[in-house]
Amino acid sequence: MATKPKRRPRFLTVLSTRYLSPNFIRVTFAGPELEGFPIGHEGANCKLVLPRDGESREEFEACFAADAPEAKAHPVRTYTVRSFRPDILELDIDFVAHGDEGPATRWAQQATKDSFLGFMGPSQPKLTEFYADWYLVAADLSAMPVAEATLEAMPDNASGLAVFEVPSKDDIRDIAAPEGVMVQWLVNENVHKPSTAQIDLVRSMEWPSGVVQTCIAGESSVIRALRDHLHNERNLPKKDTYISGYWKIGLVEDEHQKMKRAEAA
Repeated sequence: MATKPKRRPRFLTVLSTRYLSPNFIRVTFAGPELEGFPIGHEGANCKLVLPRDGESREEFEACFAADAPEAKAHPVRTYTVRSFRPDILELDIDFVAHGDEGPATRWAQQATKDSFLGFMGPSQPKLTEFYADWYLVAADLSAMPVAEATLEAMPDNASGLAVFEVPSKDDIRDIAAPEGVMVQWLVNENVHKPSTAQIDLVRSMEWPSGVVQTCIAGESSVIRALRDHLHNERNLPKKDTYISGYWKIGLVEDEHQKMKRAEAA
């Protein structure tokens, strides 16, 4: 769905794109537009405002002028700041490559040097304090950026488990994590059918003692099962658990966000 942002975005320019795996694209932005970008916001949400097909940069930016007509609307999607290098003004954002199903995916798959979009945010990182005896990180491709950023921010002596569910064995790659955090991969080729692989693994594991913190995100049905297990069976305090549905099978982002608001009401 196309919407008009309530404020003027920061306009970003693509420096390069590369596939980290067959289903995962990293887009690197660079340029003076990143002056003043906040440091230490890896893993935080941001909003990407996407140009319409065939729209020039001049036309795109003009849509956000104070006197632009209200009808000038663009698709807006939620993504994650993967990394920011303030010394050279470079910003990475990772995209799932899943065909032409959504405007952000299409944009990323077609992006080349000097492609552009609008950026709003970022919000605050999901985990800002690390105080646990043991950590549980779980994600599908959509949540890999927040999971990886969280692993990189952990203390070097952290212990725990990171579980990644991907659609192909070719999406398995090296992940930076503390030595005491075991990384485990699950392959689910049918991403259009709800998966029980993550919850089955978590239920079967020997539960650690001490304080447990989580960073878990992904498909809504998977998240619902994990949240119920962690809060109601493992009795983890909500303050120690970041767990969030990033998407739902069969819904576009606007529909999924509406569903989340209704559930939270």
